Amino acid sequence: MSNTPMAASPLTRAVLEIDEYASGLGWNQPARLFALVDTARLRAQEPGLAAQLGLENEQETIGLTPIEQDEIPAGKPLDEFLGTIAWPDAVVGCALTVERLMLPPSAEASVPEGLSGKKLTQWVAAHPDRQEVRMTVGVLRDGTRDSALRLREKDAATEVLTGAGLVPGLAEALSATFAD
Repeated sequence: MSNTPMAASPLTRAVLEIDEYASGLGWNQPARLFALVDTARLRAQEPGLAAQLGLENEQETIGLTPIEQDEIPAGKPLDEFLGTIAWPDAVVGCALTVERLMLPPSAEASVPEGLSGKKLTQWVAAHPDRQEVRMTVGVLRDGTRDSALRLREKDAATEVLTGAGLVPGLAEALSATFAD
């Protein structure tokens, strides 16, 4: 993606590229799963696919190419779906982008007792301080992680937060897809 800022690591660049792609699709999108492959290896081993992805003239020799996977089945909990994934050796990492509602920590004390599941989701959706957030989390086989968070109310590339520990639960779930 031409608007993706330069970042310190290939994983950070891939996560930001996926965030930019998801941003271009707008909000209220389903979760999307991406395989991350080594760009140089892809060009060498699959030149036809690399050309189809527009990578044949890339100057960079190190980097990761995100390849969107089939749609995540609707109605199946995300953690259950992720538990069914096994990646081939050519996939060096994976990433997921998903939208959620979140509340500020100050709202935690006001959660009614005994709410769970659907009722808790409804309560959060009706809360006046709720925030819509798009989370993009990427992990590599070696355990490296990175994330990008974009709030709907601050929907600009310059407002995207990045960091390895922003969404630890989702990073753990994605890392588990590489467990033997």
